[in-house]
Amino acid sequence: MRRFLLQSFLYSLIFLLFVSCKTYQLTDVKPISNSEKTVENLYFSSNEDYVYKCQMDIYKNHVSGILIIKKINAEFHRVVLTSDFGNKLIDFEVSENDFKLNYVLPDLDKKIVINFLKSDFQELLRQKYPVSESFENENSKIYLSKIDKKSYYLFFNKENNLLKQIIYTKNNKEKIDFSFDAKKHIFADSLNLQHKDFKINIKLFQITETE
Repeated sequence: MRRFLLQSFLYSLIFLLFVSCKTYQLTDVKPISNSEKTVENLYFSSNEDYVYKCQMDIYKNHVSGILIIKKINAEFHRVVLTSDFGNKLIDFEVSENDFKLNYVLPDLDKKIVINFLKSDFQELLRQKYPVSESFENENSKIYLSKIDKKSYYLFFNKENNLLKQIIYTKNNKEKIDFSFDAKKHIFADSLNLQHKDFKINIKLFQITETE
């Protein structure tokens, strides 16, 4: 069954067709002065283990397991995905610019799968964002960060100043929507990662919490 699910996951990535991405544009916001030069995603900044129940949905295929994320130095995080029974599926180290694969289950050892995981986790674990413009609406302060041809819209809750959403765009097209639920700046209780050009959704739910 596990082999079937993993193969279905791979085939979905290979054969699914791209859906058109709409140009992303903020609505119902007003510009504000740039009070911040840099903003940060601190949810994976602790040196403690971040342990989550992981659910991946790719079209009608579903894969679940345990995901462990650990910051191992100033630049790198180690990411390990196991099955629900504790069998290691993939183990890698990732930074904004580098990627090292330590282990991958043969069924997952495909270039398209590795590139997909590399790209998603490089974006998820990016910590610092230079601020280009600032906005606000009724509920959020919104910071636009531009890095090369990529743009990031970071939404911070006005009441508690916690990061609740990152919209990642490239060439003005929305690519990924990261949504967070959190009580602390350094730990997201849950995460929803929704691709806009693939029908791929990753959900993380806390198992253990950092102090």
